[in-house]
Amino acid sequence: MAAPVRLGRKRPLPVCPNPLFVRWLTEWRDEAASRGRRTQFVFQKALRSLRRYPLPLRSGKEAKILLHFGDGLCRMLDQRLQQHRSSGGDHAPASSGAKSPAQEGPPAEVQDSSMPVQAQPKAGGSGSYWPARHSGARAVLLLLYREHLNPSGHSFLTKEELLQRCTQEAPGVAPGSARSWPALRSLLHRNMVFRTQQPARYSLTPQGLELARKLAESEGLSLLNVGIEPEEPPGEEPEVPRSFSAELGASEGSVQQPQLELRPGEYRVLLCVDVGETKGAGHRSELIRQLQRLHVTHTVRKLHVGDFVWVAQETRPRDPARPGELVLDHIVERKRLDDLCSSIIDGRFREQKFRLKRCGLGRRVYLVEQHGSVHNLSLPESTLLQAVTNTQVIDGFFVKRTADIKESAAYLALLTRGLERLYQGHTLCSRPWGIPGDPESGAGPSPNPLCSLLTFNDFNMGAMKNKAQSVREVFVRQLVQVRGVSGEKAAALVDRYSTPASLLAAYDACATPKEQEMLLSTIKCGRLQRNLGPALSRTLAQLYCSYSPLT
Repeated sequence: MAAPVRLGRKRPLPVCPNPLFVRWLTEWRDEAASRGRRTQFVFQKALRSLRRYPLPLRSGKEAKILLHFGDGLCRMLDQRLQQHRSSGGDHAPASSGAKSPAQEGPPAEVQDSSMPVQAQPKAGGSGSYWPARHSGARAVLLLLYREHLNPSGHSFLTKEELLQRCTQEAPGVAPGSARSWPALRSLLHRNMVFRTQQPARYSLTPQGLELARKLAESEGLSLLNVGIEPEEPPGEEPEVPRSFSAELGASEGSVQQPQLELRPGEYRVLLCVDVGETKGAGHRSELIRQLQRLHVTHTVRKLHVGDFVWVAQETRPRDPARPGELVLDHIVERKRLDDLCSSIIDGRFREQKFRLKRCGLGRRVYLVEQHGSVHNLSLPESTLLQAVTNTQVIDGFFVKRTADIKESAAYLALLTRGLERLYQGHTLCSRPWGIPGDPESGAGPSPNPLCSLLTFNDFNMGAMKNKAQSVREVFVRQLVQVRGVSGEKAAALVDRYSTPASLLAAYDACATPKEQEMLLSTIKCGRLQRNLGPALSRTLAQLYCSYSPLT
């Protein structure tokens, strides 16, 4: 009788060839996530690339051949590797064919499966994870531990209670209520905290309780007075140095960055052109040629919103490779007529205007450029004229129409020279993202320019299209897709009902379908504080209250 055919994998799964690098990248990623840094995504991409590489690496410099490994990250790995070797580590990386000069162990030791590789945070215990001092994760653990030890407490806290207590005791690590909380998400991922009920209640798991007890003991805190110290002691360095974080493009938040001040004569006005305006068809390179012909000082960069902005660039910076830059309060979106037609059809027109109004700059210019005959466009001329008029009258943009690309370049040159004269003799300083520089900046033309400006990094990172968004922001983007709901109307709606859950709860509280249809009709919108109206209220009620397909 023939033996049965045995199916399945015959060879064992390969062991990780670079366990130390995997462990260190995982630690740095989790540390960045607990502090809310954007470097967590850099480390995550590098970690994913490293896990796909089948050969051992002898140094961080060799890892530069991999995707998402830059000079800064390779130097971090080399420094960590040197520290590991100097402390007597016996599992340093080595190639499969030769020994490392700084290591005497055989290459086979790289594949030692007994190495404690922290590749799966969920499975790790409290012994393999130690949150940094004054990080968000440490604050959450200590707050939940104090609530657990409180005899009159409930052994859990809601997210609002966590935010409120963190804001009072450790304001440096508490995010805003409208933002996600990477530290809390990291603790959930590590199985240190678990979530129950609705609205969510957060409490410690057995592993989290053990870790929180060790944290409290390490800080010498009493059982019922577990707190978070406001300041970090001098001499203690964070695990990821700030210099390397800067090299990786980290943004520590506007509040933690030193204020940039540019006095008269210390800066020049520079036009920043979006890289999308220089690629593609031949007409785009023509724009750069026209700007050069007009002797306009410009640079080409990736802009996440708008096509042209102006920056005040430091002329004598301490670091010539990274001069300080403040974004002037003007932004231009350029549209050819054919592009305007396609953006109206696919919905980009409204979304781009919405993002321009939220970019933090007050002087918004919509540059409409003629292209060919209006009779060859996909939309009638009356529709385009109405869209341009609405942009100026309702959205508050300044609309400039030009005949061709030469006239557009001449207009940009005129704006550049006008801004140079406007800001001449003024001292400029930086301001954090989200704080208005001048309450009257959008009220109308003023002889004095806005001198409290965003840095270029804050402006560009804040305008990212695919950045992490809160439920409130996603709800706003969902509402503006409904015909008739503008950005101002969506903002008024989320001021009353900040999430879809709160809106659905309000609909459920209505006694009759007629009451549901009129629920939103009296919400005040816009500068004139007009009612939302019964028609739009009825449309939204049908969208959120109908269980069957909409007709």
